[in-house]
Amino acid sequence: MALTSCDRPPLPGVEKVRVKDATFWLDPALDDATRLKGLGGRESLPPDGGMLFVFPSSFVQTFVMRDCNFDIDIAFLDDTGRVTAVHTMKMDPRRPGESDSDYERRLVKYSSNFPARFAVEVMGGTLQRLGLKPGEVVELDVDGLKKRAR
Repeated sequence: MALTSCDRPPLPGVEKVRVKDATFWLDPALDDATRLKGLGGRESLPPDGGMLFVFPSSFVQTFVMRDCNFDIDIAFLDDTGRVTAVHTMKMDPRRPGESDSDYERRLVKYSSNFPARFAVEVMGGTLQRLGLKPGEVVELDVDGLKKRAR
């Protein structure tokens, strides 16, 4: 019998995050280098996978789709795990011959709208399908993750 995503045992270094009735196993982005790279360069994402960004403090966050090969849903969360904003970020590949600075300037910016301490990224369309809205709470190890952010 195959395991479902809810039954799957956690992998080392992966964080369990609960969004409504769905469980995700997310790679933590706890430092600047990992947060900057994000999911950029990955070719695919499992339906219950993604990335959990953890920041040392709360402030208005802005994300872009740098070098991403598929659409991504993002939910920004405050210090308590409450959703401040939800977006579907569309992939935006580099154009032939485009300089790094031109690419960075034209990328669409997605904002948390309010101070956020966390961001959850999963496959595009997932959060809309789940009906996640600002004001709802995402279940994660808020206190433990805050201690690990650098």
